[in-house]
Amino acid sequence: MVYGMSTTTTLSNSITRPADLASWAEELGKIAGAAAARHDQDGSWIDDSFDALRSRGYLALAVPSELGGMGATLSEIAGVQRILGRHCGSTALAMSMHQHVTAFTAWRYRRDLAGAEATLRRVADEGIVLVSTGGADFTNPRGTATKVDGGYMVSGHKIFASQSPAGTVMSTMFAYDDPEQGLRVLNLAVPFSDPGVTVLDNWNTMGMRGTASHDVVVENVFVPGERVLANRPHGVIDPPLQVILSIAFSVINGAYLGVADSAAAAAIDAVADRAGDPGVQRQVGLMQHRLRVASWAHEGALAAVGDDPQPSMETVAAVMAAKREIAIAGIEVCDIAMELAGGRAYFKGSPIERAYRDIRAAKFHPLTPEATLLHGGRLALGQPCDIV
Repeated sequence: MVYGMSTTTTLSNSITRPADLASWAEELGKIAGAAAARHDQDGSWIDDSFDALRSRGYLALAVPSELGGMGATLSEIAGVQRILGRHCGSTALAMSMHQHVTAFTAWRYRRDLAGAEATLRRVADEGIVLVSTGGADFTNPRGTATKVDGGYMVSGHKIFASQSPAGTVMSTMFAYDDPEQGLRVLNLAVPFSDPGVTVLDNWNTMGMRGTASHDVVVENVFVPGERVLANRPHGVIDPPLQVILSIAFSVINGAYLGVADSAAAAAIDAVADRAGDPGVQRQVGLMQHRLRVASWAHEGALAAVGDDPQPSMETVAAVMAAKREIAIAGIEVCDIAMELAGGRAYFKGSPIERAYRDIRAAKFHPLTPEATLLHGGRLALGQPCDIV
């Protein structure tokens, strides 16, 4: 099956920042949560939740206020994602991909970089959706670029393109063999409306089943030179990528913490009639301990990143350390939650069972938990840590 390309429409209502972002996020979370089990069971794109959040201005959360958005800080965006994750992991993770690209575009806008303002205005005015393939492309993109008059012809097979059925523009990367500089990575903007872009219907996974993280095939698409956002060294975590990683995983980490929160809350509800049992008390205490420490890791990383990060491998290491802690703690919390709730949590339709599967996706994002240790060790020992 090939999805039809989405269209954009001018939003009828001006976007106003809510007085209380947490309460607003809770309202959005309840909308997403109402359909979470159905989309998980069907493995279907969370289209109704997405449309509802989009109509409420959610896509412009990270757009600066002077450009028509809500002007949320990175910590605020991460907080909203955590609340969404408590209700629907798929909605939170899919939306994180748009939010982190938008937040990085806002970073580019603050530096007067080409195309940033126009993109952000379109997010606010039209509700366009920015899709990232960076997690799978990273330093070694899946695809190639060939220089032609006025720009490049690009082809490749992209994977893990979350929210691709609703995508407007794909923020992606292609390898380019420059005759003078050697192998490079070009960051490009590719419109989903191009006839050479095909979204495949092949997302059928254990968890995060509603994210529609389908493969996207790009065949001989022309990209004008002005849509080349960066020309970077191949295989290297260079300064721009350091900023991207610091922003992206600050946002994504919030979504996974929310999934772990949901499992813990459901487990506590399930054992309310056994609250006096010391064994239950210890297990609940362990869940709370793991969540608290993971939250501290996330908060510490957000503090290291700040509202307007500079390129820094130390900051990348801090964010990756937090991601590792959240992944490991989140899996442990969901395991304990299932043990506490017992057999009922093993059935399909249980929020604990869904969280148990969803949280495991956290280990697959780069850097993986093991790669994070290797990277941190190299950094501390003064060894090269920018090559991946």
